[in-house]
Amino acid sequence: MIQSPGLLLTILAFVLVIGPLVFVHEMGHYLAGRWFGVKAEAFSIGFGKEVFGITDKRGTRWKFAWLPLGGYVKFAGDMNPASQPDPDWYLLPAAERAQTFQAKPLWQRAIIVAAGPFVNFVLAFLILMGFALVYGDGRTPPIAREIVAGSAAAKIGMQPGDRIVALGGRSVDTFDDVAKYIQLRADETVRVDYERSGRAVSADAAVGSQMLRDRFGNEFKLGLLGIAPVKPVWVPVGVAEAPIVAVKRMGSILTMMVDSIGQIITGKRPVSELGGPLRIAKVSGEQLALGIPDLIGLIALVSINLGFINILPVPMLDGGHLFFYALEGIRRRPVPPAVQEWAFRGGLIAILTLMLMVTFNDLGSFGIWKSLAGLIG
Repeated sequence: MIQSPGLLLTILAFVLVIGPLVFVHEMGHYLAGRWFGVKAEAFSIGFGKEVFGITDKRGTRWKFAWLPLGGYVKFAGDMNPASQPDPDWYLLPAAERAQTFQAKPLWQRAIIVAAGPFVNFVLAFLILMGFALVYGDGRTPPIAREIVAGSAAAKIGMQPGDRIVALGGRSVDTFDDVAKYIQLRADETVRVDYERSGRAVSADAAVGSQMLRDRFGNEFKLGLLGIAPVKPVWVPVGVAEAPIVAVKRMGSILTMMVDSIGQIITGKRPVSELGGPLRIAKVSGEQLALGIPDLIGLIALVSINLGFINILPVPMLDGGHLFFYALEGIRRRPVPPAVQEWAFRGGLIAILTLMLMVTFNDLGSFGIWKSLAGLIG
């Protein structure tokens, strides 16, 4: 077992993961705004009181704040979380008002807002494309080399040489597809479609479960079908094919994210599996201890998460703004300010509640609650 990284290494890794991702996300907003002639008053990495910063010749204050859990770009005319202007905005000279966020047409405001999540996806795409070029692409066919006795696969009559073509109605191309699907469905019943000597066979398998412990002592409950793969196949990837491989990997990651969230919402997976900044810091330290490539891979994963979460239609997030812009486009007029204000207040409450919950979970993953229970007991 690898020794868990110390506090300083964990903090360093967390900064190396979150810092660039926040910067890239906000830079997407900033560059899109600048492209459309919107003045940026502030570009902040972190929230709260400024630690240090500089002001450039365009009047933008570039700063670092004391709470490094996010960031923001404050555009001229963008006065509150609902992107509504201050009443004094109407008193600005025409030239100054033209450089404000609210003066821009709807489609430009939508692009500025969407640019943040978009560059997160672009960053992940570039990392995954680089990995494909360096390491190639795993294409082990979904063929059973061996069936574990007493396993879910054995109970439905699978035999060595059978080729899985679909799980739960979702087609699979590689053994990796099989593993990712099954791992999320411990103790569930899954339809397995497979081929034997060209003949199609279908059966419902009761997926087993297993508790695994990683190299840092973390335990995970994973689904188990009970088939051993044939010899792994890794194929070199050229420059022309690398983008295709990267897109497929991003699609696979997004699919797993949606599946996981859906299982938590439906109660198939415990809410305790939701993690926040503290758990990200813990995993960051562990990945850095394994090596720089592992840390870069984590950056790609977190970047996809950040982009995906921000496009959800939740007030306070980029997706919430885009949702109201869509309504504005349909209605041909903005949603009433009072409605937006209440929606964003609700969104803020929901996000703060979620943050409290994931922080509670994170502390549990560090063993805090078990330790307290032991002291009380």
